[in-house]
Amino acid sequence: VQLQASGGGFVQAGGSLRLSCEASGRIFRIDAMGWYRQAPGKQRELVADMASGGSTNYADSVKGRFTISRENAKNTVYLQMNSLKPEDTAVYYCHAGPMNYYNGDVMVAVRDYWGQGTQVTVSN
Repeated sequence: VQLQASGGGFVQAGGSLRLSCEASGRIFRIDAMGWYRQAPGKQRELVADMASGGSTNYADSVKGRFTISRENAKNTVYLQMNSLKPEDTAVYYCHAGPMNYYNGDVMVAVRDYWGQGTQVTVSN
């Protein structure tokens, strides 16, 4: 199983970026998919996530600016980021879990599965 994230980059304050993350492999089920971020010297924090049924959670700092969406059939999650601020600068990590997938004939259950991270840099 892989979580392939894309869409990070460099943008000026007030600009927008859209992150995408596709989970691939012999996946049976993914409950929540979402995004975390980690800025230099800080702990990783939840940005937004979405359950398979559609319920969402957002960090207070991004409410009203970021929108998470998901295509369950494609095991893909998106993060539309508008009105970006310098304090949004961080490495953004795609997260999936709890998740069930097949490894050979064995079904594996994991609580947390992470993508490789994509850098978002917002300048003044």
